Amino acid sequence: MVEAGNTAQHLGSGAVSVFATPEMVRLMERAAVAAVDHLLPEGYRTVGIHVDVRHLAATPLGMTVRARAELLDVEGRKLTFRVEAFDDVEKVGEGVHRRMIVRLAKFKERAQSKSSTM
Repeated sequence: MVEAGNTAQHLGSGAVSVFATPEMVRLMERAAVAAVDHLLPEGYRTVGIHVDVRHLAATPLGMTVRARAELLDVEGRKLTFRVEAFDDVEKVGEGVHRRMIVRLAKFKERAQSKSSTM
């Protein structure tokens, strides 16, 4: 549901109280995660590595926005999705999202190791 907290005006990505592009991208990423992460072996997940989307139409307060992701290609550990977002009236976004399959423990360890370099 589009509420004040997920509008472009609230997030600082625009001056109007309509659904914000960063929120649309978040929904698209969540759709891709939901499409595949439950199929992975224990201890593995996907992480986002690329987003290329277009925000096609504005969605006002009160409408619902939903996203879907279709897996288009698997290249080793890299997954490519077609992502789309729709409000109650029309398609409002589309694009490509790529995710990488990672071993979660190793990924967390590597990210955490950056903290020790500070």
